[in-house]
Amino acid sequence: MEGVLLGFSIVLVIIGIGLLSAVLLPRDTTAKIQQGLTPAIYYVTNPLLMVVLVAEIDLQALVGVYAPAALVTAVVAGGCYALVSWLVLKRQAGQTAVGAMAASYVNAGNIGLPIALYAVGSSVPAVSVLVTQLLVLAPFYLTVFGWCSRQRGSAQPRLARTVLTSVANPVTIGTAVGAVLALVDWAPPEAIWTPLDMLGHASIPMLLFVFGLSLAAQRPFRDRTQAPDIVWGSAVKLLVMPAVAWAVGHHLFGLDGVELFGVVAMAALPTAQNVYLFSSQFKLPNLLVRDIVFASAVLSLPVILGVALLLGP
Repeated sequence: MEGVLLGFSIVLVIIGIGLLSAVLLPRDTTAKIQQGLTPAIYYVTNPLLMVVLVAEIDLQALVGVYAPAALVTAVVAGGCYALVSWLVLKRQAGQTAVGAMAASYVNAGNIGLPIALYAVGSSVPAVSVLVTQLLVLAPFYLTVFGWCSRQRGSAQPRLARTVLTSVANPVTIGTAVGAVLALVDWAPPEAIWTPLDMLGHASIPMLLFVFGLSLAAQRPFRDRTQAPDIVWGSAVKLLVMPAVAWAVGHHLFGLDGVELFGVVAMAALPTAQNVYLFSSQFKLPNLLVRDIVFASAVLSLPVILGVALLLGP
């Protein structure tokens, strides 16, 4: 439990520093910080982090248990949202699709990695979710988004190019390089590996800091007509998905203890901001996604703490 509390305190303090900075600093300064740090994280530190993390993990454990558990959990959670949205709320396909992705696609990078490292003691649960989302879930949802966008008659980016971009991004490439190093069981010389490791691990505090900066600009819940969708999407993300993860991890894969907590905690993470970017690209209802992102970001940490108290890792 001490590790869980330490993990939460580290995450909250760095996010709080980012939020406080956004409040105290001039708006243009805050914008320049975000504009400078975001591409550095995306193109440099995050890919290096995936290289050093994946190179040191057990690929058999990732592929054998954690990735399948993450995939089954996400599919069930997305399906639960879609059924209610389509059959009960009577929403159109585009709004149902973006809501389903928002309810099942988690922020395993910004929030998941530090929680996994500090609370679980291993990056495997977070990396498994990242790999599953990047290689399976994102291409599937983007294909659905493309179909929905065509049905609406909206101008849209080329589907093949968008799917390829979502898969062949710097994080995926870094993951692939780390996997190759793990498979061949080879480590570069320490003089090279140590600075790469230092730069990669700088990504976590930078990610949390930028996330804190972004919270100050949030203006949520402007469209009251989407309140049922926001409530249901947030409930699926924060309650249904962790419950499904527990059932899948415990009953289907026989996990318990810290391993089970890792699977459930990753399922309780807030919605990834990538979902907002994807929905915007295809001109689908993105305000719903933004509000689910905000609600889940605010409520996810108490939920994960509750998971820790129940499972007692």
